[in-house]
Amino acid sequence: MSKHTKPETVIEALEALYSEATEALSKALNTFLHDGTPPDQSLRDDGIFCYPQLRVVYDPEGPPPPISRSFGKFSEPGIYITTITRPDFFRAYLLEVLTPLMRDYDVEVYVERSSSEIPYAYVWDPSQAAGLEEIAPAELVRWFPSPKLTLIGDEVADGEPFEAGEERPLALFDAQRVDFSLKRLQHYTGTPVEHFQQYVLFTNYHRYVDAFCDWALEQLDGTTRYTSLSVPGGLEISTPEEGSRAAIDASPWRRFQMPAYHLRAANGAGITLVNIGVGPSNAKTITDHLAVLRPQVWLMVGHCGGLRHSQSIGDYVLAHAYMREDHVLDAVLPPEIPIPPLAEVQVALQESAAAITGEKGEALKKRLRTGTVVTTDDRNWELRFTATARRFNKSRAVAIDMESATIAANGFRLRVPYGTLLCVSDKPLHGEIKLPGAANRFYERAIGEHIRIGIATLERLSEDGGASLHSRKLRAFDEPPFK
Repeated sequence: MSKHTKPETVIEALEALYSEATEALSKALNTFLHDGTPPDQSLRDDGIFCYPQLRVVYDPEGPPPPISRSFGKFSEPGIYITTITRPDFFRAYLLEVLTPLMRDYDVEVYVERSSSEIPYAYVWDPSQAAGLEEIAPAELVRWFPSPKLTLIGDEVADGEPFEAGEERPLALFDAQRVDFSLKRLQHYTGTPVEHFQQYVLFTNYHRYVDAFCDWALEQLDGTTRYTSLSVPGGLEISTPEEGSRAAIDASPWRRFQMPAYHLRAANGAGITLVNIGVGPSNAKTITDHLAVLRPQVWLMVGHCGGLRHSQSIGDYVLAHAYMREDHVLDAVLPPEIPIPPLAEVQVALQESAAAITGEKGEALKKRLRTGTVVTTDDRNWELRFTATARRFNKSRAVAIDMESATIAANGFRLRVPYGTLLCVSDKPLHGEIKLPGAANRFYERAIGEHIRIGIATLERLSEDGGASLHSRKLRAFDEPPFK
């Protein structure tokens, strides 16, 4: 155990312990592969494969000061701990959260080995240990630490109570949970986790991806802050050429359930677009995992059914409330819990819509409707409209989709700022059903403008580094100190 007084030395100590553990585990895996010798059990007992742990002791003489920021503060004295993975990758985040704690509070900060072992699957590099996949998993589990679902959970994020006098959580996610999600992100999106940016767009149609990639390539002319475009399958473009667009189309994005596209900038301040497809299950899956990266904000920009006669195909819906009929989060975030709109995001979306469309006043108000969005888990909800008509009417809903409430609710649950701007693609209650020909005309007219509004919103929100986004609305009264 080592004691530290500066955030920088804390991170250096975390990096040293993490490197020591992963190098020892990698070496043991290679030895087992080549000659069948398992690791010495006494070394495991000594914690040679364990994650580093951060321990912060806060024992003031009086009550904690009433600091109003949304994170980087203590609600009460105690011993706060969390395990840390990949401290080099999370260096900027760790500096951001440790600096105010160590500056504004009289704390003792320790770095130590934890008792939580790093599962072998999280450090196994096939290029270094090719052939390991041929060994029976049961044999690997016999000798090496492996992922255990009993050790991976969201109890802290979900506000599960802990007994008075216990050590308290320092962060929402511990190392096991973070590593689990980092691997899942790469699996689902087809891109390295290192390429994810802090400002995120979700969409539910691939044509939005086409429009995003076209715009992104235009930004890589050396005059903007953007440095490259990373797409599924390992393709990264820094200097576009004549064949760049065709290379993106030919990339193996179809192999991945939710392909991601990253317009990268320094310090991760660029924009990530993820095509999550249709449905609340995918929306929950991607946000569950993306949350461990602690993005500054995520926005849903997709299609919806308009529920009002006054709406037209191509109009926009700015969600300020959600009717949650997706059900995928009901067990951890009951539907009666309100999901508040975030003023900073709402204003940025409306201002960006005005700037991109060139409309204002009554003209903008006619095309941009603010209201409640219904999110359903039934793609054929129209076939049981008689059963839902009364609820829709009572809710005053203006649009229906299958992802927006899930994304907003998981943002609320996992403390990631969120927002929704949808585009009306059909009006099923008023005889305007999306048919192939009509759909093509709609796509050509609306998609480019819509994605540009989403991009412009993120660029507005990034002007202050995301500082205005961290609302106390997303924090409970008894929160872990880390963001």
